[in-house]
This record gives sequence, structure tokens and C-alpha cells, in this order.
Amino acid sequence: MSGGAPRLGSSADGYLDAAATAPLRPEARAAMIDALDDGAANASSVHQAGHRARSRIDAARSDIATAFAARPSEVIFTSGGTEANNLAIIGLALANPRGRHLVTTPIEHPSVIESCRYLERVFGFSLDFAEVDEVGRVSASSVAALVRSDTALVSVGLANAEVGTVQDLPRIAQIVHASGVLLHTDAVQAAASLPVRFGSATLGVSGAAWPGPGIDAMTIAGHKFGGPQGTGALLVRSGLAVEPLLHGGGQEQGRRAGTENGPALAGFAAAVRAASAEIGSQGVALIESREALIERVLADVPGARLTGDRAERLPGHASFVVDGVSGESLLVALDAAGFAVSSGSACAAGSDDPSPVLLALGFSAELAQTGIRFTLAGPVTAAAIDRIIEVLRAETASAAHRRGSWNGSQ
Repeated sequence: MSGGAPRLGSSADGYLDAAATAPLRPEARAAMIDALDDGAANASSVHQAGHRARSRIDAARSDIATAFAARPSEVIFTSGGTEANNLAIIGLALANPRGRHLVTTPIEHPSVIESCRYLERVFGFSLDFAEVDEVGRVSASSVAALVRSDTALVSVGLANAEVGTVQDLPRIAQIVHASGVLLHTDAVQAAASLPVRFGSATLGVSGAAWPGPGIDAMTIAGHKFGGPQGTGALLVRSGLAVEPLLHGGGQEQGRRAGTENGPALAGFAAAVRAASAEIGSQGVALIESREALIERVLADVPGARLTGDRAERLPGHASFVVDGVSGESLLVALDAAGFAVSSGSACAAGSDDPSPVLLALGFSAELAQTGIRFTLAGPVTAAAIDRIIEVLRAETASAAHRRGSWNGSQ
């Protein structure tokens, strides 16, 4: 390859959008190829090939359960995080009719908020949003103030994709469980880089002991671990009923109909195993790169402000607003220089509206359109950070010049 920008995704230096999707791990690719080479078979078939396909899926379920201190029977495979969030919100709320009231936050993934809105429109549920502060922290007291006798479910994400803030879920869980309410967490952004557990082990950045038996439902997605896209899982506490969203066969213990994608699930499990083995050492390296990038941007890029909590944030996550220049223009300039980054949540890409997450944090509509997010797939070199700063400085200078020229013409 000669000339032009470097091939994106070929190194951690170039691909800085891991929150959108992580690069496919070689372990996942090898596991999928091995399953594909074994030949086509439906895991529900009774012949030997079908039994082999079923064994691979059972092994994948067991591996993922082990990684998160869960039971295999608590793992429901889905097509990804969006389906798992829909199944958690709608499936738990309808199957456990304690009441018709839901609590979530304004900074959740759209699949959480829109599932709640669906229950509002179709089934007459009511919905309240817990307050977040200027760094995206959800206080336990704000959740407690909203929980009531008819609350069916509370859903608070473990970490926010756009600003990287990690929540104090152990404290929130104490309050929710004391009221007898179910708690779901969207752990899609956190599970691949933090020591997340579904059972009785730890959950969160601080490693605080999780109270009681753990949360009631947790969402993960395969491609955040470096597994294949189109794979995910909802972990649901044993004994909880879930109303299926997909009806048909009896797959996933009757909780999610449809022929399982055995090769993809083998890749999903392989990626989870590899990511789990790396979390400690990789996390330290990611934090060092993240901090180096944050310090340089804040020191050298005019108008740049960090978004999210400085300390309690995802290891490889650095996000900013840059006064006077749109996030989209920064993204385009960095892309031209060989860096893949994001101007916000990948699921909101292409929208001209200000970021709902940044608006919820108190940013003005104008400033909320300037957000940019770097999410690291691995440690980033000092040379790459130098080049990023050059691009950001050039783009902010150009934006300032355009504003000055425009003002001078009035």
C-alpha cells in the first residue's frame, strides 16, 4: 500500500473507535473458522452433526457464564446488545407485573430508552428519568426518589458510551433491591474492559463487593470484546420469568426463538475468554494512553473540555467538546489523517441533532454538537498522539479563521 492515509484498523494507533466496535480478535476468527469447517448443521437436529453443533453452543454458553460468574442457564443468546436490551426491558416488565412504572436515565443507549417508550405507548407504562450530574453520574438518591410501589424495573447502564462515565451500581442496587424492584444494567460498553461480574463477585471500577446475589439482568455484546458483530447475550437471574420477543421454536429455553448461529457464538465466546484474560494488564496500559491523550488535548487544543468523569471512566475512553468547531468536522479531519474516531454514539451517527447525552449533562445545544470521542483498542504511541494534536489544532485554527472572516463580512 503506498500513499494516502494508513489502513484503518491495522493498528491501535489508527483505529480509535473501539466503543463502536472492537477489531476482530484472532482467537474469535479461528474459533469461527473451526466451526465453519466442521460443516453445516442445525443444533436442534438429532444426528451427530447436530449434536456437535449443540456442543459448541453449550460450550460457548458455559464459557460466557464462567467469565461473568453466572450459571449457564442464566445466559440467553441474542443478536446483539440492542436485542438484549429490548428483551430485558420489555421481557422482564411484562413477565413480572409488579406494576407499570419504569425508571431509567436520560443517558442510556437508545435501545433502552426506546424500549421503555414502547411500553409507554403500547401497554400504558409510565416512565421517569433519574437525574445525572455534569459528568454523567447517576446518584443513588435520584434513583431512590423515583422508585415507588408500582415500579416494575430500573435500568441503569454500567458505563456510558459517549462520555465514558462508570456508575456506582453497587449502591444503586442496594436501594433498588431494598424496594423489591428488578434492576437491569446495560454493560455493553463496560464488560470488555472492566472486571464485571453478574454473580456475587465484583462489579465496577472500584472493585467494591457486589451486594447480595447480584443484579437481575445484564446486557453484553460480542463485538465489543473483539467477537463477531450480530452476537450478544442477556444474563438473567435464575428464577426470573422473561416474556419472549421472538416466538417460534423452543431455543434458549423458550426465551428466544430462532436457529442459533453456532460459528458466531463460538467466536463470541473465544473473544470473551481472551478479553477476560487481558483485563488487568490491558486496563493499565489503556489508562496510561488515555491519560496522555487527555492531558495533551486539554493543554494544547484551544476550547477543548473533557466530558464525563475524569477518574471513574472507562479505561480507554477520552471524550471532549471543542468550543467553536463541530465534532463532525473534527472527525472528518482526523479520518483524512488516518484516525478512525467518533463524534458520539455510533447508533446516533448521521443525526444533525445535538447529543442527548451532552444535553442531559447540561451542555448548551451549540456545544453539544462539538463532541468527539476517542476509544482505544490498545495502547497508543506518543507519535500518534502528537499527530492527533496537530490535526485538532489545525482544525480549530481553521474554524476560528472562518468565524473571523464571517464576522468581518457583516
